[in-house]
This record gives sequence, C-alpha cells and structure tokens, in this order.
Amino acid sequence: MNKRRGVRQTERPDFWSEHVGNLDLIALIAASIRRERARAGITQTELARRAGLAKSTLSQLEAGTGNPSVETLWALGAALDVPFSRLVDPPRAGVRVVRAGEGPATRSEQADYTATLLASCPPNARRDVYRVAAEPGEPHLSDPHMPGTTEHVVIGAGRALAGPADDPVELGPGDYVAYPGDAPHVFRALAPGTTATFVMEHT
Repeated sequence: MNKRRGVRQTERPDFWSEHVGNLDLIALIAASIRRERARAGITQTELARRAGLAKSTLSQLEAGTGNPSVETLWALGAALDVPFSRLVDPPRAGVRVVRAGEGPATRSEQADYTATLLASCPPNARRDVYRVAAEPGEPHLSDPHMPGTTEHVVIGAGRALAGPADDPVELGPGDYVAYPGDAPHVFRALAPGTTATFVMEHT
C-alpha cells in the first residue's frame, strides 16, 4: 500500500459489493495474483517485498479475503511486470457493454478517486481503457507503471490537473493530454463530479 508516501489507512466501504459478482470478482483477482506470481516463479515473500506490501496482506489477497485498493493492485502489477488489467479483467464476450456505475472498480486510498476498467488488452494488443471518477481534495499520485507506458486522458466532465507529477496541466471537458506513465504522475479533480477516460498504452 504505497508506504513510500505514508498513505494513511482509512476505513472504506466494500466498493466491490456495489457491483454484480462481488465474490466472483474478488476470487478472480485472487486467482490472477496466484497465477502471475507462479508465472514469475517468485514466492509470496518476494512479491510482497517487490510490491511494498506486508506478506500478510498479500496472503489475504491470494486467499480471496482481502479488499485491494487501486494502489495495491498497481503495485502488484508493477512488481509482476504485468498491466493492472491482467489482475482484474473479467471474461469478455464478443460484444461488451459497460453501463455507467458498472464494471470492476477500485478506490484509491489517497484521494476520492475511483478507476473502473472498461476494456483490457486482448492478446497481441497493448492498451487498457478505464473510466475514472474523482472529487476535489487530495490528488491521486501514481508511482511509475511498467516501462514504456503512456497514459492518454480525456476529461468528460468537471476539471482536473493531470500529467507528470512535477508539471501537470489543467483540463476541462473534452480536453486531452498524453504523458509518460512510466514516471510519477498525478490526477487531481478541481470540480465536483469530475470524470475522465484513461487509455493506458503499453509498448
């Protein structure tokens, strides 16, 4: 859980329970973490060390009894060298519709920020699509993702600062920005009800 920034652990609602298939999704995440750890050939202790997590936290997640935050899943993805979506992607149909308020969503521990995976990278493609909802307050600070990652952001409603952590730009509805996702970056809502679409491009 992003210990380097001293993120305060807070009580938060079980956001998974707001979506259909709560237990199935948590079980899917648990299986995905176990699968990717086995693929990488590392122990729980080593993965916990690389991700900056307590081993007990990782054990709970792999057992399907944890409630991971977006920061925890990003840290695990980076430690396993896989996209975030590899850990949360539900089965896909030929035609897939995600209604507003639906989809696998994770909350931030740092800010009032929720990321919902809309579409993950299919085989031989390297992009994921997310819908983000955020409220003014603490910014969502992201550690670098996998090398070669670029983030594309389009604001749907509200206003936000987005981009490199040391030089974000202010965006309004319809505005677009692209920046390196493999360096520290930030998203900070400046108006209530801010929403954005993120495309994570992996090269």
